This record gives sequence, C-alpha cells and structure tokens, in this order.
Amino acid sequence: MADGAVQSEGRRGGIVIKDDWPGYSLDLFSYPAHYSGDLDCVYIPHGVIMDRTERLARNIMDDLGDHDIVVLCVLKGGYQFCADLVDRIKALSRNSNHTIPMRVHFIRLKSYVNDQSTEDLHILGAEDLSSLNGKNVLIVEAIVDTGKTMKTLLKHVEAAGPKMIKVAGLLVKRVPHNAACLPDYVGFEIPNRFVVGYALDYNEYFRDLNHICVISENGKMKYKI
Repeated sequence: MADGAVQSEGRRGGIVIKDDWPGYSLDLFSYPAHYSGDLDCVYIPHGVIMDRTERLARNIMDDLGDHDIVVLCVLKGGYQFCADLVDRIKALSRNSNHTIPMRVHFIRLKSYVNDQSTEDLHILGAEDLSSLNGKNVLIVEAIVDTGKTMKTLLKHVEAAGPKMIKVAGLLVKRVPHNAACLPDYVGFEIPNRFVVGYALDYNEYFRDLNHICVISENGKMKYKI
C-alpha cells in the first residue's frame, strides 16, 4: 500500500490514499464466496485497518486520558470501527497510568439509497441525547463524505449541552465542501469512491466483509433497490 498512500501532515490528518490507487487484487485475499463478481478490489485490508485503529486509540488516550467519556457510536456502519476502537482503548487503559472510563451510547443515521446520499436524514436515538449533558463525548463514525450528515448530527449533540465533543472517523472522502466537518481523529482519507465492507453496506449487503472494498457495477445492479 506504500505506493498508493502518503502520510498527511499532523498525526490526526490520517493516511491519504491517492486518487490513482487501484487497490489490491481480490485473488490475494479471502472474502465470502457469495460476493464473487460483486467487488472490484480490496481497497484497505483488514490488517491495515486494525493497525490504524490502534494508532487512533493511542492518540485518543494521549488527549483524553483520565477523562470520563461517553462514546456515541453511529450505527449501522460505525459499529465495527467503534467496537474495535473501544477494545483498543480499553487495552491501552489496562497497561497505562492514564485510564478512560467509558460508556457507550448508540444512535442510528440513514441517508443513503443505493450509492447516493439523500437530503432525507433519519436519526434514531436522538431523543435520548439529553443524557450527554455536561459529558465529554466522542462520536465514532465509519465514514464522512459531504459532511452534511455529520453537521446535522453535531447540531443535535451540541443541543444536549455536552462539556466537550470530539469526532473519530475511520474514513474521510475527498469531496467538495466537507472541510468544515473533518473529524478530530481520521483513519484514512480516500478518493470519492463507493466502498463497502467492515460494516459499511450497500443496501444492507457487504457488512460481513472484513476488508474495505470497492463495489463493482455488477454488485450495484445486483443489490439495487
């Protein structure tokens, strides 16, 4: 992946994957046979995701160690990243002078139909955000693209009156006008390609992929609604 990625400036900037990165051949990895023909390539292998998640956990520990925080997991796509990130923070807490007492709260957002983001954003769980009042909140999201969804979510969270808000995003897409909603902790900055796997879906399919992959046109047509 060295030829397709560069380290961005600043430790929170994320690993930048170049526009011309073709990904890895599917033949090099194991993936569910029922998705044969539905994927173009493995874009980010599972092992690389895990290593980057551990680095993000260390950054969060450095910044938030000894703070009592509420992790706000954005479902459905963020559940795997959130689970792995929390596990690594807990492991670091067990072997460090700094500890982060954590509680986990869940909220569900839905704004996609097929591979297109819509203006119709559904938020489930927003009525329970009053429990965030006066708390240190870490929002964990799998992917940020246009930033519209994150901007709307931040407004709801801010209205609850938290003491502090930080955002961890595994993926940030390079699309126009998303600079205002960049996460505080970024895993990877990627081109504007539709990716699936590692709990990211296309109409509820592909969540069972370990790797982050690029869906093929055949896959889009096969699972289109």
